[in-house]
Amino acid sequence: MIEIRTPRLLLRRWHDDDLVPMADINADPRVMRWIDDGSVRDVEQTAEAIERWEEEWDEEGFGLFAVELLASGELAGFTGLSVPDFLPEVSADAAISWRLGSPFWGQGYASEAAHATLEFALQDRGLHRVISISRVGDDASGNVIRKLGMVPERETVHPEYGFPLRVHVIDLTEFDG
Repeated sequence: MIEIRTPRLLLRRWHDDDLVPMADINADPRVMRWIDDGSVRDVEQTAEAIERWEEEWDEEGFGLFAVELLASGELAGFTGLSVPDFLPEVSADAAISWRLGSPFWGQGYASEAAHATLEFALQDRGLHRVISISRVGDDASGNVIRKLGMVPERETVHPEYGFPLRVHVIDLTEFDG
């Protein structure tokens, strides 16, 4: 089983007892504001999502990690890699993403977890390029993206919801892990 430890976090595969805290995160409108159409998700939808995330690990050799705080054992959310199937023009790439509960915002956890994920992508999975897709206007995600050293590659539109998206990229052969 793959686990990554950072100074404050444990990135790991999903456990059954992660469902309720992740569902609580997904039920927060502030968290979901920039995700898809902004709708919150219930426990059943969260369970289905976790199942898909775990399947991606089996199919792709990477996926979304549960992010646990080492100090308390709390589930803070997720970070990891996925295939952006919803956006065909970049679906050949691995995309890094994150979602943390609002109590965990502004403390550097997203950047710490995402940085460890990029190291994993390069060192453990041998990926040479990773993208990040964010909604135009999502400044918090933009800050994390900049801290990772990712640069804008293109702008596009979400094929289902019609809002503008920005695709950032990092060449991991130049990544200073």
